[in-house]
Amino acid sequence: MKFTGTDSYVSTDDLSMAVNAAVTLQRPLLIKGEPGTGKTLLAEQVAAAMGKKLIQWHIKSTTKAQQGLYEYDAVSRLRDSQLGNDKVHDIGNYIKRGKLWEAFAADEQVVLLIDEIDKADIEFPNDLLVELDRMEFFVYETGETVRAKHRPIIIITSNNEKELPDAFLRRCFFHFISFPDRETMQKIVDVHYPSISKDLVQEALEVFFDVRQIPGLKKKPSTSELIDWLKLLMADEIPGEILKNRDASKAIPPLYGALLKNEQDVHLLERLAFMHRRESR
Repeated sequence: MKFTGTDSYVSTDDLSMAVNAAVTLQRPLLIKGEPGTGKTLLAEQVAAAMGKKLIQWHIKSTTKAQQGLYEYDAVSRLRDSQLGNDKVHDIGNYIKRGKLWEAFAADEQVVLLIDEIDKADIEFPNDLLVELDRMEFFVYETGETVRAKHRPIIIITSNNEKELPDAFLRRCFFHFISFPDRETMQKIVDVHYPSISKDLVQEALEVFFDVRQIPGLKKKPSTSELIDWLKLLMADEIPGEILKNRDASKAIPPLYGALLKNEQDVHLLERLAFMHRRESR
């Protein structure tokens, strides 16, 4: 089954090709792109489109690769031994399966999301090389080898916060999600708000892309922030004419808190408005 997007997710031809190529090659799909461009949502939609279970492993700065395989709770076993608990004789009672083990043990093929891999330590990807390549790992405490019953479809996301090792990159199929152009963004908006005023969308997109093009922005507004902004504009029943006839000397769009996420960018737009007022005198 080929992935072409879903009713709630607009997939470009390039992105669909990347997903299907990774599935055909049986390699992890490494997805990079700006925050808010739908990288995490892609895994959910691939699973939904293919009718497969989704297993999500969200990576934090403290996450270790071993946690994805399993964790051995030696402290609980020691405590139970002191209390005379019978289950202490089976070490398997103290092995907690990780997300990779869960994916490997599934009776049917699953989609495994390893989300924001670049948040972890630089050695994290290297520590998973063998497991992702061979689809197996060894449990030292029990002496068993865990092998994948069905090779999972693995989608790995990265916000490009740090470089990933070359050895890891060689094992992945790579795709960079480019920021949507105006036509694609229109399709995304139509998916989320099929009954929204066309005039409002047209004017909102003008403002949105104008803001993104302002040089010096610390964080450009993303797709998800546009969707939130449109929701607020609809909730407040702000007509498209308000955006179209917006006073350029005020620079900051209405309900800007959905688009701008830090005070530096707000101050930048305020300075631009001040300069515009001076020039227009």
